[in-house]
Amino acid sequence: MFRNLLRKTPLAWFQVRREKTRLAVALAGIAFADVLMFVQMGLNETLYESAANLHYSLQADLFIINPISEAFTSLKSFPRERLHQARAFKEVQSVTPIYIGRATWRNPQQTQTERTIFTVGVSPTKSVFEQPEITQQFNKLKMLDRVIFDRASRAEFGDIATLLKKDSSLSVQVNDKQIQVVGLFTFGISFGSDGMMIASDSTFMRIFPERNAVEVDVGLIKLKPGANKQLVQKALQKYLPSDVLVLTLEEFADREKVYWATSTPTGFIFGFGTVIGFIVGIVIVYQILYSDVSDHLSEYATLKAMGYSDAYLVGVLIQESLILAILGFIPGFLLSSGFYLLAASATLLPIGMTVNRAILVLFLTIVMCTVSGGVAMRKLQAADPADVF
Repeated sequence: MFRNLLRKTPLAWFQVRREKTRLAVALAGIAFADVLMFVQMGLNETLYESAANLHYSLQADLFIINPISEAFTSLKSFPRERLHQARAFKEVQSVTPIYIGRATWRNPQQTQTERTIFTVGVSPTKSVFEQPEITQQFNKLKMLDRVIFDRASRAEFGDIATLLKKDSSLSVQVNDKQIQVVGLFTFGISFGSDGMMIASDSTFMRIFPERNAVEVDVGLIKLKPGANKQLVQKALQKYLPSDVLVLTLEEFADREKVYWATSTPTGFIFGFGTVIGFIVGIVIVYQILYSDVSDHLSEYATLKAMGYSDAYLVGVLIQESLILAILGFIPGFLLSSGFYLLAASATLLPIGMTVNRAILVLFLTIVMCTVSGGVAMRKLQAADPADVF
């Protein structure tokens, strides 16, 4: 059977490459459909990864949050007392509160435009971030009204990096208060945040005077070496009141991803874009194959008159579909990889080509072309040997 398949391949290949212009149009159409699917899938996955960036950057074994909190953009506070209760467990090494808020940042340059900035309040005496660039600047935050700013924030916040080169600090207005930017770090934006700054817990309370220090947004729990994370998690959840939830890092990050996938329209929009790309590819390949069959209908009828079966001719058409799928996928893959690099450098979003995504799009491309070939078969099966005479 495999040998018979190989025998059919040259005919399909000669048929595909015979019309150079038609082949170029077909490959361009398939590549366009692949790029559309790659971009939509890439943005969709980047949405989830960027949303969980902050989760993965925190140094903790377990996290305490309010059960009704769904994402960092909509956190609900819980009593700080719960951290003290968790600290009483012998397996717990330390507990650290984190405060999250969204402040109004005024561009310090001539535009004076206002943007919402994601603000994190932490204790400047404890290392809670994985990035050394952030942790090494915590001493700067010990003084009141000092913050460090994410240089990867959107340009609408101002060219803070350039302004800081002129002086060791930069005065900006945040929630109508004068705050000093004393350092920079690189974190990157997400779909829920255009910019970010980190402040001490004391400075955070001055920026958000309506907040109370006894109400915490996220609690970080660091366990002693050798402690069983799952067992401690279950014990804490059983011991603490129902107004808090104890999560592992994976559960905490997955909770954020599920929120963006199910509670916002972005996940649906990107998924819908992938479907549109798939449909566009089917239509393009179908038009190419249908035109090819129509132009050579008499030749196919001649082959039937010579004794070739419908199954043989259908096999040739399917092989044409597969050849187009492979050839069209290659430029689509290369173009998409280039787009990913451009998007990553321009936005600092964690977008890039992955093996799993490439395999999935290749599979969808093969399915797309095979379906198109299957639809075009009806025209092929209509080839009548009597048409030769």
